[in-house]
Amino acid sequence: MERSNHTVTEFILVGFTTDPTMQLVLFGVFLGVYSLTVVGNTTLIVLICNDSRLHTPMYFFIGNLSFLDLWYSSVYTPKILMTCISEDKSISFAGCVSQFFFSAGLAYSECYLLAAMAYDRYAAISNPLLYAQSVSRTLCICLVTYSYTGGFVNAIILTSNTFTLDFCGDNVIDDFFCDVPPLVKLACDVKESYQAVLYFLLASNVITPTMLILASYLFIIAAILRIRSAQGRRKAFSTCSSHLVSVILYYGSILYIYSRPSSSYSLERDKMVSTFYTVLFPMLNPMIYIV
Repeated sequence: MERSNHTVTEFILVGFTTDPTMQLVLFGVFLGVYSLTVVGNTTLIVLICNDSRLHTPMYFFIGNLSFLDLWYSSVYTPKILMTCISEDKSISFAGCVSQFFFSAGLAYSECYLLAAMAYDRYAAISNPLLYAQSVSRTLCICLVTYSYTGGFVNAIILTSNTFTLDFCGDNVIDDFFCDVPPLVKLACDVKESYQAVLYFLLASNVITPTMLILASYLFIIAAILRIRSAQGRRKAFSTCSSHLVSVILYYGSILYIYSRPSSSYSLERDKMVSTFYTVLFPMLNPMIYIV
């Protein structure tokens, strides 16, 4: 393959293993996980839409989170299933760009949406009597719109910078999807400017929402401590416990993958972590919020 990425027509996705038996086992596992993801998130969306008692800001955000997870999982899993049962492990250059763009856009959008949900929980607990006025339907729609807009604008920045790198040597991606760490490993020379872009996107799409979430929960804790009865405090905390679990699981895995310099990437270890937030997390979210 030529040293310029303009001559690349396809990449080869190694996936998890080259053992045919294990590939069939993994096919069954991922098919089961994807089926549960589709059924769980679709069911949650239908319930929220059809039950008027769930037409509240909290469930509006949960419904949008389920929609994001449904779309997010669909970016990866069909290709994973194909690579498990097919001898053709290739993905076209355009296909790799598209997968990379949508995965980044949806991941960043989910970061913003989780921050919006933290504000919603703060508004509900700190001043429940004015909750309907402070978190109006117009505000909810605006927050969701901003989440998608911010996510996909930053995805454009990341995608355009990543696919202008010069790839040299092998075109084999040691992963199950097109992502930053394996693509950086294939690049001839990763300039400091690209690393600066990664840190900027990390700060704007992960660190900033994380700080907003932490600030919201500090105010939430302060509001809960002002509640006199123990039963009231438990009830108030239970309304945000599901969101807190989602934040810890999602942000923990994202920060682990993308907060380190490219020199410290470990593809085998990162592959397992990325499997969690791309494939398993969308399946777990409906269970977290239903329970």
